[in-house]
Amino acid sequence: MGSMDDYPRKPSQSQSQSPMRSKLKILLLLVSTNLLSIYLFSGSSSRINWLPPATHLWDSGALLRELNETQGLLSASQADVVLLSRRLSTTNTLLETLLTDIGQTRRDEAADQDLEGWAHQLTGELKLAVGPHKLPLGYTPNLGSDELYPTLGTACRRYQEELTQYMSYEVGGECPSDEAFAQRLMLKGCEPLPRRRCHPKSPVGYVEPTPFPESLWSIPPDASITWDAYTCKNYACLVHRKMEKGSYDCKDCFDLSGREKDRWLYDNGELDYGIDEILAAKHGSVRIGLDIGGGTGSFAARMRERNVTIVTSTMNFDGPFNNFIASRGLLPLHISVAHRLPFFDNTLDIVHSMHVLSNWIPDAMLEFALFDIYRVLRPGGLFWLDHFFCLGTQLNATYVPVFERIGFKKLRWSAGRKLDRGLEKNEWYLSALLEKPTT
Repeated sequence: MGSMDDYPRKPSQSQSQSPMRSKLKILLLLVSTNLLSIYLFSGSSSRINWLPPATHLWDSGALLRELNETQGLLSASQADVVLLSRRLSTTNTLLETLLTDIGQTRRDEAADQDLEGWAHQLTGELKLAVGPHKLPLGYTPNLGSDELYPTLGTACRRYQEELTQYMSYEVGGECPSDEAFAQRLMLKGCEPLPRRRCHPKSPVGYVEPTPFPESLWSIPPDASITWDAYTCKNYACLVHRKMEKGSYDCKDCFDLSGREKDRWLYDNGELDYGIDEILAAKHGSVRIGLDIGGGTGSFAARMRERNVTIVTSTMNFDGPFNNFIASRGLLPLHISVAHRLPFFDNTLDIVHSMHVLSNWIPDAMLEFALFDIYRVLRPGGLFWLDHFFCLGTQLNATYVPVFERIGFKKLRWSAGRKLDRGLEKNEWYLSALLEKPTT
């Protein structure tokens, strides 16, 4: 661990205010110039020799000359007024611009101070977890630095109180039972969370997992996990939750003998695509991939039966989705849909997503997510968009242009009405098989 001298020091007050002082000097200079112009104009006006009116009873020539002189002086004065007005207008414009720049500078400095000062305000485990830490061997060109910052979600700074609570524990002891609390932080954008130096709670009477391949379609023992974070306290409760009233994420996913057993086995030529038909499109070259928001991992299980390795990203929404996937002998990935995909460019053969990518995601974030999928797919890789949900008014106006901007080639494209809530809702599903171009 580095000492306090290892942390970057705040710039001195004089250094941080030098740009502000320069702009204030310019502001004072403009004001002074403005006042000087008014003074000079006032002085020149006072020096005009206004002669007392003379009475010329019979000399009309002299009277005409005086009248012409007076008109000349008035014309000169009017020209001075016009010139001064222009100068004042220019000065006001410059002042407004300068004041705007000063305000922006203050906001930028406040943001910089907030960004830099945040780490200096931290204490204890949180400060240690956030860093930075000096490298034992000094500067390295791989990092371009002599210190290392632990990875931390940018939004974590907005939730310092919650983050402090998350990092409050006995070092080397048992971590707090705060899975739901930690996941809420992740969903707020504090993702990834900082590392902790404590041990997660272990289940009582732990039982070894079922051997592969039987594990693919077996309900694991209840003693394989801890249930503190969930409403249900055993797998039987989760399996029967599909019959309960209320809304649950992936309500029937834990019932492996129900709809999960038949998903993706049959291709109806419309919205439901079959795995075998999809794999046939690439003639055996699909080997590895990702299922975004894959529930309990049944898509990965079906792919595993066909010698394709799938990583399944999922969240634990009132259920042990990640543990359940792992118990089946599959690979879970606990990240939200907002997270950048943790794969290198041009590496995956297939990316699949069912229901998760839909119109609940803000348009800009959805487009970033789709470009990220394009990034991780290899040339010729497949993106299987499975039952993308939207309204009929959104399909052609919003989402078709988005998919066209990404640059995928359409291999299959199926749109159909979602009728379970009635025709008047104008709800639609879109399924598509898209290919990343090879050139």
